[in-house]
Amino acid sequence: MKKVLIVDDAKNIRMLLTKCLELEGYQVKTATNGKDALALFSSERFDLAFLDIKLPELSGTEVLRRIRAQGNDTPVIVITAYPTVKNAVECTKLQSITYLQKPFTADRLRAVLKEVTPPDPLPASSDAYKCAADLLDAERWEEAISRLKAALAADPTDPAVYFGLERAYLGLGDRETAEKFHNAGRSFT
Repeated sequence: MKKVLIVDDAKNIRMLLTKCLELEGYQVKTATNGKDALALFSSERFDLAFLDIKLPELSGTEVLRRIRAQGNDTPVIVITAYPTVKNAVECTKLQSITYLQKPFTADRLRAVLKEVTPPDPLPASSDAYKCAADLLDAERWEEAISRLKAALAADPTDPAVYFGLERAYLGLGDRETAEKFHNAGRSFT
């Protein structure tokens, strides 16, 4: 699970980011000021960080400057209600990856995440199918379908994947879709 650090003194911003990021599959840690953020950056490794510019005790820009000086290359998204050219230039020089301007919506946050997060690599067809086969045996149909579709994207010519999808849809009672996957699988045998 990817870990993210949220650094913002506004409770509502921390709560919104936390809920949205947890729904996106992140493990979330939070800090309310720059000193606490530095302590967390020193003790843990994060895959991503959201850093407010205006913080009590130590500014977000100073936090970013210090972690970069320590060789920490965590991707940082700068949060600010007051974007200025000076801040943008300074944060860009310190290798922040983008800005998120307050106020923002959950949709805007998802759009920013999509911009900055590389897609997960597709699994090898055989690996995805093996995992899906275990899910099929456990009659976890929806999860199996998700894995099998990933396997299908990795190798659309593997008949076993189509037959696995047939079995999953039969398990769900959807005979029409199951038959379509059966016929598709037969075309590759």
